[in-house]
Amino acid sequence: MRVLNVEDSEDDAHLLCSELASAGIDLNYRRVDSFAGMQAALQESDWDVVISDHSMPSFSSLEALELLKQSGKDIPFIIFSGNIGEEVAVSAMHNGAHDYVYKGNFARLIPSIKRELKNAADRRAKKQAEAHVYQLAYYDELTGLPKRNLFCEKVGDVLSERADSRAAAAMYFIDMDRFMRINNTYGYATGDALIRQVAQRLKECVGETGVLARVGGDKFAVFRGGVANSREIQTFADHVMESFGAPFAIENLEFYVTLSVGICVYPDDGEDVSTLLVNAESAMYLAKKLWRNNYQYYVKALGEASSRRLALETSLRRAVERGELFLQYQPVVDLKTGKFTGAEALVRWNHPEFGLLGPDNFIPLADETGLIIEIGEWVLHQACMQAKSWHDMGLYPMTIAVNVSAVQLGQTQLLNQVADVLSKTGLDPACLELEITESVVMRDAEASIKMLGALKDMGIKISVDDFGTGYSSLSYLKQLPIDILKIDQSFTRDIGSDADSSSIVTAIVALAKSLNLSVLAEGVESIEQLGFLRKEKCDRVQGYYYSRPVNPDALLPLIMPMRAAEPA
Repeated sequence: MRVLNVEDSEDDAHLLCSELASAGIDLNYRRVDSFAGMQAALQESDWDVVISDHSMPSFSSLEALELLKQSGKDIPFIIFSGNIGEEVAVSAMHNGAHDYVYKGNFARLIPSIKRELKNAADRRAKKQAEAHVYQLAYYDELTGLPKRNLFCEKVGDVLSERADSRAAAAMYFIDMDRFMRINNTYGYATGDALIRQVAQRLKECVGETGVLARVGGDKFAVFRGGVANSREIQTFADHVMESFGAPFAIENLEFYVTLSVGICVYPDDGEDVSTLLVNAESAMYLAKKLWRNNYQYYVKALGEASSRRLALETSLRRAVERGELFLQYQPVVDLKTGKFTGAEALVRWNHPEFGLLGPDNFIPLADETGLIIEIGEWVLHQACMQAKSWHDMGLYPMTIAVNVSAVQLGQTQLLNQVADVLSKTGLDPACLELEITESVVMRDAEASIKMLGALKDMGIKISVDDFGTGYSSLSYLKQLPIDILKIDQSFTRDIGSDADSSSIVTAIVALAKSLNLSVLAEGVESIEQLGFLRKEKCDRVQGYYYSRPVNPDALLPLIMPMRAAEPA
């Protein structure tokens, strides 16, 4: 054990060393009694624990603690002193000290040291898990480039800084032509090697002038801010196309690669990263459709799409009162027992003109127009009523999960709405789960923590949906008052066929367990996925393997066999 002892008395230091050694602790020991001495010790060596006297002629435990904090090192700091007041000691612990023990009380000191060493090891393990999840979630393992989510985060930051200036920027969506032929002919190892070389050549083209990411198998995106004019946008596209004139060499083979590139311009073709990416990809498909090995600019197509959007918005305002909305439910299964323990409520719209619409077709519009407040309250009330009816049939404590949008989470009236619905329906709050997507939670993390804390105080469970796809700072995760992490189906879907996705799922489950959170995996469709999740000790799952979202009457035959015992 590497012990740094901040102590002016050599006799006391020797006594401490003797007591630790007699307890069977093998010591690497150093005594310091000044600012300079401790600073040098922290710079020259790594220490397992700092044990500090409080009051010394030229130094104090509070100064030592401050110096340790400034070093940035996570080392347990224990005050071991006979002349520190209770008030000062408590203040020191509020300021970062891990414990204080009165000098001479070795019976208490040694267990304190062992406890804090274990706590420090737990903190390090958690940080390593967070770093591992971050690396897997945000960086492409094959090329080392940012993935789509990190790319969106970086570009979003740039756009936020440029919002006032409205200066032009360009998004390029790049796809390798006929790449599957190489995989099919020469195998995936050769294909992977080619992808790595293509990524390196694109890096050289982009340099420090833009942001580059791998956003799909053979697809890349480039964002360049601060372009002066349309000529500069085109010049870069020409430069990329020309750079791919030279072949790629892999072992004894040469490969000529052509590209289809789509280009869109900020702010004319979109004012946020998602819109720009979608529009640039649309332009890329136009380039591929025409004759490949070229680039095309995005052309706004209003017409039918705009008319449809306007019609949807108009009719959405009356959808609730006309009874056009309805809920379907997808069951949730406990992997330990194999029983249905709950269901997620999913809203559908039976549109009189466009037919059956899923939430992706109208919820974003409801968010934008503010109609989500009324729709969200209706969904919550209907879902809670359905759950209560299941309970009345003897299916207590089956839970119901309801999605909460960014607009709803930002409304102070959400608390009153939830409380009112629970009161009117008589549903036990412990049987209600509110789902918030990761990106929504992190949009305003501090406000989210406050709102989610208030909801949790009501006895409701909180889950973070689509975990691993948002732009979260993982350091916030441990601060969030949540109960459940839901692994996004994009990771679950590729379990077994994509090592990266499998590793991400493993890391997320490990991170959740270290934070005492429950884990639910979405999108389970096969026995292989189920086996992997069961091996990783995932808690619950949902997906087509068990059931698609269905109406309540179709779900009932599935869940009736599960009759949980009434609570004592």
